[in-house]
Amino acid sequence: MPFDRIAVLGAGAWGTALANAAALAGREAILWMRDAAAAEGIRAARENARYLPGVRLHERVSPTADLAPLARAKAALLVTPAQTTRAVAEHVRAALPPEAPLVLCAKGIEQKTRSFLSDVVAAVRPGAPVAVLSGPSFADDVARGLPTAVTLASGDVSTAAALAAALSGPTFRVYHTADVRGVEIGGAAKNVLAIACGVVVGRGLGESAKAALTARGFAELSRFARAYGAMPETLMGLSGLGDVVLTCGSPHSRNFAFGARLGRGLPVAEAAGGKLAEGAFTASVLVELAQQKGVETPIAAAVDAVIAGRWTVDQAIEALMSRPLKAEPETRGV
Repeated sequence: MPFDRIAVLGAGAWGTALANAAALAGREAILWMRDAAAAEGIRAARENARYLPGVRLHERVSPTADLAPLARAKAALLVTPAQTTRAVAEHVRAALPPEAPLVLCAKGIEQKTRSFLSDVVAAVRPGAPVAVLSGPSFADDVARGLPTAVTLASGDVSTAAALAAALSGPTFRVYHTADVRGVEIGGAAKNVLAIACGVVVGRGLGESAKAALTARGFAELSRFARAYGAMPETLMGLSGLGDVVLTCGSPHSRNFAFGARLGRGLPVAEAAGGKLAEGAFTASVLVELAQQKGVETPIAAAVDAVIAGRWTVDQAIEALMSRPLKAEPETRGV
């Protein structure tokens, strides 16, 4: 499986960065978007000035709004927000070859159906290969050729290995695994934890509080993931612990920045700042799915309560700090 031609569906910052990464790895990259005028502008300027200003598009990247070129793709990366995954997959379903793997690059859970994204696209493209790409990566770093390592998961080990090899280049290293559920849960759940860590920083609660929250949040994430069949080794890897370290400690993370604004007292709508924070959509779903498995997720529940307006930030802090003391490590609960 050479995967010499890869379609990237979505021309935001991450989609553009991944198209460049695929091109640097020696692949032909079709950068597809819905907006024909935007595609023409990017093609003419060889730059996505809206999302990645100053980053030149590789010569092997072909921006387009036409579905026809997708028929030549050997694999596709779906790089649109988690809540649009179903709609975009349905839109391109007839254009993509049925044997082409669809690699999910968003980090979230479908809010409306409470479904993991791999299950969403499996329903849209029955029988077609599904993969997930996740890990500690900022679009700007990848686009500028800074060293980055991520994980790609597919239920078929040979497909995972071949896709990882196809996308790996001089500065973009892709590890592979068969643990699809572990990789996608790590990516989705850490966004909720990043919001909580942002709140701690925005509220000025100190580095000790942030470290404690990160550690307890990672334990919470791990319990949830294991309940849904994830491998513990996956959670300790790039798509679990690695992504937590990056997202929960950097103001460049949209989720962290969103939480920091909440911590400073901004209302939810204003805290978003017009940017997507996937964790805001994931929090309530994560709590509900955890309850179905009997897993306690007090940090995720606190984030959900603040976003929904049921608690203030101070009430959330008080609720977490007043929980019963327990042993560490614990068999269940927090």
